[in-house]
Amino acid sequence: MRQDEITEVVERSAKLVAEHYVFPDVAERIAAHLGDRLRAGRYADVAGPPALGDLVTEDLQSVNQDLHLRLKHHVTALPERDQDPDEDAWAALTARQMGGVARVERLAGNVGLLDLRPFLAPPQLGGAAVTAALGLLAGTDALLLDLRGNRGGSPDMVALICGWFFAEPVHLHTMYNRAGAGRQFWSAAHLPVPRYDRDKPVYVLTGPDTFSGGEELAYDLQQLGRATLVGERTRGGAHPRTGFRAHPHLELTVPVARPVHAVTGTNWEGCGVAPDVAAPAGEARDTAYRMALESLLAADPQRPTADEAREAVAALA
Repeated sequence: MRQDEITEVVERSAKLVAEHYVFPDVAERIAAHLGDRLRAGRYADVAGPPALGDLVTEDLQSVNQDLHLRLKHHVTALPERDQDPDEDAWAALTARQMGGVARVERLAGNVGLLDLRPFLAPPQLGGAAVTAALGLLAGTDALLLDLRGNRGGSPDMVALICGWFFAEPVHLHTMYNRAGAGRQFWSAAHLPVPRYDRDKPVYVLTGPDTFSGGEELAYDLQQLGRATLVGERTRGGAHPRTGFRAHPHLELTVPVARPVHAVTGTNWEGCGVAPDVAAPAGEARDTAYRMALESLLAADPQRPTADEAREAVAALA
């Protein structure tokens, strides 16, 4: 890349952060840091956009470790306007990824498995697929919700899924923007499928790849006492972001809001969501499955699926 092109990208990135980052005081520090690095020759002789994106991202995150703040390289040229993935892009992703529903299964012992990855699409695009999966699982006696490969997505989809677990709407969090204005998020009041009975145990599987909206779903169910988290601590990205075009192949993603959870008064930014039962991510499914089976057998050893459950426990030994 030419030096004047590099300078333009870095200066535009600093300006956008200063104008839009959710914490104004931190925004000024980050912008000043980029300017200092530029003048010190940090970005001189960068080979191309991917390398520049990596360097600038490292410097953006060095101030307060916000993982949503980055200069992201795109192989395909970006449209000549600022945008996050718009509805057309989301629609294409949703069609390829079945709305984020990777797997729906009834395991032995009548334990349901729902694997949501790699993202949670907005309800207007992924809602039909997700609610269909929830409907299929409504008759199971316990649930494993696998979020180990979930990298985020729509908070409105999180609210929709949470609505399945609660008989009445529950306040999840309030999202505050840079100016301090807030929007409340509540679990969905209505779903076109039966809700999951409150007395049925739910286990959420997490790992170091669980991020953003995936973390929000895990955090909401944990803090509201509806699920037990099994696995590893998540990555720690709570702030929703907006994308800006800094170069034909570089998108600057800037966090523009922060959630404040209704129960904790805080969020999982920078610290991740801690599991209730620690287990290596690769073993979290078997660990949670055993817990679910043993819970069901303890509650009713004569249940119709008891023999199936006992056989499954033995197989996990």
